[in-house]
Amino acid sequence: MTQLDIGIHIAGAVCALLLGIAVLSMPKGTPRRKLIGRTWVVLMTIVALGSFRLHGIDAEGGFSGIHLLSTFTLFSMAYAIFMIRRGHRQRHFMAMIGCFVGLIVAGIFTLDSDRIIGNFFFGD
Repeated sequence: MTQLDIGIHIAGAVCALLLGIAVLSMPKGTPRRKLIGRTWVVLMTIVALGSFRLHGIDAEGGFSGIHLLSTFTLFSMAYAIFMIRRGHRQRHFMAMIGCFVGLIVAGIFTLDSDRIIGNFFFGD
């Protein structure tokens, strides 16, 4: 794990948060929203997978609950894509909302001073 790993993870998460807000405020079904939504999925995938490079940041030095959330996010995004391709818009929407809420929850928990990202922002 390097400062670059942490920086990429933070930048991806912040961009995903901003794009998530944008996509939720846009009219559904437009080509622009679809493009931004696909970009959001790519960012979320990078952030979720990148979290596994940042293990060892909890008190015991291993994986934490945030990593379970990352796993859940990856499966939820796959489910959401599957649902939208089958025409189940409400299921797609609910899965994506779950991923967005998970991003916010994970972000809040990573700001704990016992975690590397919390230390990154607030120091020891």
